[in-house]
This record gives sequence, structure tokens and C-alpha cells, in this order.
Amino acid sequence: MDFNELSLHEDLRKGIADVGFTQCTAVQDHTFLQTLQGRDVCVQSQTGTGKTAAFLITIFQRLLTVESLKGKQALIIAPTRELAVQIEMEAKALGRYLDFTIGSFYGGVGYAIQEKLLKDGVDIMTGTPGRLLDYLHSKKLSFKEMGILVIDEADRLFDMGFLPDLRKMLKKMPDCSQRQTMLFSATLPSLVRNIASEYMQDPVEIVVTPEQVTVDTVTQELYHVGRDEKISLLLGILKKEKPRNSLIFTNMKCTAVEVARRLERNGFKCTYIIGDLPQNQRLKIIDGLKTGKIQCLVATNVAARGLHVDDLELVVNYDLPEDCEDYVHRIGRTARVGKSGKAISLACETYVHGLEAIESFTNMKIPVIWPDDDLFAEDKTAGLKFHAPRDGRGKTKARSRRTPKEHNPSRRKRPEKKEPQALRKPETKSASPQKRPTTPKDRLEYYKQKYGDNFKSPAVGTP
Repeated sequence: MDFNELSLHEDLRKGIADVGFTQCTAVQDHTFLQTLQGRDVCVQSQTGTGKTAAFLITIFQRLLTVESLKGKQALIIAPTRELAVQIEMEAKALGRYLDFTIGSFYGGVGYAIQEKLLKDGVDIMTGTPGRLLDYLHSKKLSFKEMGILVIDEADRLFDMGFLPDLRKMLKKMPDCSQRQTMLFSATLPSLVRNIASEYMQDPVEIVVTPEQVTVDTVTQELYHVGRDEKISLLLGILKKEKPRNSLIFTNMKCTAVEVARRLERNGFKCTYIIGDLPQNQRLKIIDGLKTGKIQCLVATNVAARGLHVDDLELVVNYDLPEDCEDYVHRIGRTARVGKSGKAISLACETYVHGLEAIESFTNMKIPVIWPDDDLFAEDKTAGLKFHAPRDGRGKTKARSRRTPKEHNPSRRKRPEKKEPQALRKPETKSASPQKRPTTPKDRLEYYKQKYGDNFKSPAVGTP
């Protein structure tokens, strides 16, 4: 369906045209048929399909045209600060010609600016449960005038333990018959359906392409590689692909810091984002990736949801995620709303055992690429050890294990202990380094040694 075919307010249509939306996506098409008529919906849709615009356009159109909603507020509850900010930005872009005050409310930053916004009056709010409840308990926020409610990433909210907070807020709102409620989730487990039946009015369930978890426009590739060769292979991939921007995911904060520093010392404009960073710094980093100041951003799962970068070209799973659903959300940062993108995963001996669950969940075999020797680039940081600060802030120092400590003549040298002659092991010549195999068959044996005898290639014999 074309957006021009919808009977939308003229100023709203101008905002939609400015952001470049012309054709409705599948989730938008199905959602608008119900929500523009005032129906409650419970929508299952994968990331990157345009669901944010689906509920924002509904909110704008209903607040503009429905008499009973004049002067009412809309609230969007999101699981993370990044997602709340992203929704706010998209709302301001779509509603640039509309006379609505839009604001986001989340923790990790001071209260002053947000409290002033509440005092002056806000029409459309997006926020995380913790900060919203803070304002509710301090009576600086009221839900009495809430005419439209959106629960975004519902399954993620429940996974993060926000169900009790969500129930507290729902009980403070007008009855479900007095408001319109829209729930969006990547999956619809029983807990999500229970919330829908308890706090929504006869919701229409919309399931968009449930058999396809990842979008077609993401080109997926998988490399099997030893843990000690991952940086070298990552450098080679980045030099080969030459992405304008890229998002690289790790499973641990210390790994994110280390990878970012190694890439930086190898000539890439790179930094990292982890949960320990202050919120204002995290927002500044995300803005740097969007504006092109940062070429590579290394992140933990804190950026897997809610981070939207226009035309993000490459996502790299430096570590295969241990949760199969995280794989979908990570690669969903690229190829959004019909655009194309690429996702490359590096499967090392530490995390390769999560591959089977990922392929089962996505119902597909990720194509395996066997890297040639030429793809492994020289790592200028080889031998350097990086120490991440405990709180994730400040500069990370690195030292070389190859450089001996400076001799201090004032330091007394301990006498060297000598083993009895009978206990000494005979000297043996060091074995010559093993050459990396080049054929698929040899590579399979090579990786079996790294991953263990139980390792199975998902595409044995794939060139």
C-alpha cells in the first residue's frame, strides 16, 4: 500500500514524505488497517520491518483527528535508553510539521531537563520503566490523561525483569476501554499474550512472516576461525569489504574494549559502547556512528536493540552470541526497512557451540566461507596486552609482552634456582609452525583440533 492511499492528515503526510517513506511495509500495512480505526493490536514482527513508524503514524493521526483524544497523551514504553531515544528522534522527524511536544524519559542522566519537560507539558512520551515509575511515584507524572499506550519490544521488557514495573504502570492508567493499546514483540510467548488479554481490549493479533526470522536483504556469512586469529581475520574482512560504517558485536565488555583499541591502532576510526559508559557519552558515540565520525563501533548487546543507523553497511559478530535471539537482533541493525546489508560472523572454539541453536532458530544454514591466507591481515597490535578499566571509562592502556622491563641496577637480582641434574628434562627442538590448511577438507580437520572432536561443520566441503 502507498502512504498516499491512506487518509492521513496533510501535515503528517509531509513529514512522512520528508523521511522518504513511500510504500508501507507488511507490518505497517496490516497494523494501519486496525489501529487507524482505533482497535488494539498485538503485533509479532521481526526487527527492522518498520514497526516504529507503524505505531508513531497511528499516534499522530489519532491525536490529530479523533475528538475524544484531543488533549490526551500518548506513552511508548521501551526496554532500553537507546531505544527510547531512537523512538523520540523518529517521532520528531515524522512529526516535524505537527504541533506536538515530544520527549523521552530514561535513567542514567540528570532529572532537571526531563522534569522541566514534564512541567511545561508533553504530548508524546517515550521512556523506560524505571524512570517513568520514578516520576509517577514522585507525582511529577500522571497517567490519567493517557489516551494511547504502546508497549514496544514486549518480550525484551519481560526478559529484563520489567514485568512488575509494567503492571504497576498499567494499573495507574485509564481502563483499557478508555485508551488504545498497541503491543509489539519479536515473539509472542504466553506471558506476552497474558498481558494482552489482561490489559487490552479485544486485541487483534497480527503475525508478520513468522516462518522467516531474518530478513532476505541481509547477506549472511560465517567464518570458522581460531580464537587467536580473530583480530587478524577481522582486519582482513574490514579491508576487503571497505564498509562506510560497521557495527561489531562482542559478548563481553572487556572484549569490546580490547577489539576497539586494536582496530584503532590498526588505523580504523573506532570506539566502543558498553553499559558502563555514562548515558550522555553513549548517545554521543551513537551520533558519531550516524554522522560518519566513527567508522567502526564495537558494542556489547546493549546496542543490539534500539540502535538505528541509516544505511548501516556491515554487522560483524566478532563473538557468536550465546542466545540465538540475540543473533537476529544484532544482524537486524543492518538492512532495515527494505534496504540491503551484510552480516558476518566469526565462529571460534569458545562460542562455536551456539551455532546449532542459531541455525535452528533462524531455520537456515548460514553460508560458510573458508578464508584464504590472504584474508588474514597483519595485526600491528600482535603481542600487545590491553587492560580495560573496571568501570569501562577513560583510556585503555596497552603494554607489550615482547618488550622487557627496563633494567634497574638498584634492584637486587634474586639468585637463579637450579634444578638437580637428574630432574632436568632433555632439551628438544621446537617444532616448526604448522601451516594453515587451504583446502576445505584440511580446514575441517584443522578446526576439529581447535573446537574438539565433536565439532561439525554446517557446510562441509563448501568452497
